[in-house]
Amino acid sequence: MLTSGFTNAPVSRFLVFWVVAGALLASLTDTRYYIHIEVVPHLWVYGQFWRLLTWQICYTNSTEVLFAAMAFYHLRVIERLWGTRKFASFLLSTLPYTTLLPPLLLALILRPLTFNRLNHLPAGPTPLIFALLVQYHAAIPHIYKYKIAAFAPSSTTTSSTLLTTGITLTSKTLSYILPAQLALSQLPGSAVAAAVGWAVGTAYRRDLLPYALTWRVPGWMVGEKRGEGGREGFEGLRRRLEAEREAGSGLATGILAQGGEGGQQRRRRTLGQMVVEQFRGAGGGG
Repeated sequence: MLTSGFTNAPVSRFLVFWVVAGALLASLTDTRYYIHIEVVPHLWVYGQFWRLLTWQICYTNSTEVLFAAMAFYHLRVIERLWGTRKFASFLLSTLPYTTLLPPLLLALILRPLTFNRLNHLPAGPTPLIFALLVQYHAAIPHIYKYKIAAFAPSSTTTSSTLLTTGITLTSKTLSYILPAQLALSQLPGSAVAAAVGWAVGTAYRRDLLPYALTWRVPGWMVGEKRGEGGREGFEGLRRRLEAEREAGSGLATGILAQGGEGGQQRRRRTLGQMVVEQFRGAGGGG
């Protein structure tokens, strides 16, 4: 899951591509003004209810495009953890909620409560990113922690302040900062979209959305062949385990690359044989 690039993450690659290409296309065709939602006049005056379905298509400014593309790139580890089919199923099963809930909540509840002051909902898939962020927060552990402080702690100082104690961050902090920029980009509408996305992601994880947790897209939609999904999955796992093992023992650098055909046969083992060898190695070491 720490591999760079989009290895084993084709859906995430498409999302990053579309974030950039969609914004560019909207700019070239001069259709950016048809994507965001103003409750008045777009919905209640002009009756443009089709905006309820299209406002998540793309972002309309370069700053949001940059942060969204980087956020989707960081969240690609969820696709590697779940697999492409479950990842695509999550996106499609939560799409009705992330698309319809923010504008309806804004138009029917928040705008009347704020005496018509809250009227704007910015364009872009911010709810989708925050729904993914919930899964990232719950499923991916941090690798390391580090602390940032203005001054080094002194033994003579009795009172601790923020300047001396510092702020503790983790390896996942950057993955939270990028979506936070999207939530704060066009307040308060962007914060509403982010909050709804977080709520939808939490509801999905707690199995509160009907059929969303168990439903799966057809295998052909993500490139799976009938009857070969399980075999190809285990074959891919075996190849990744072999690659990691060879990289750790020096085989990838050619140190033990001699031996000809016998060496190739020795390195090509089944997943079961690799597991048995691990147990033999543990037993021999004891």
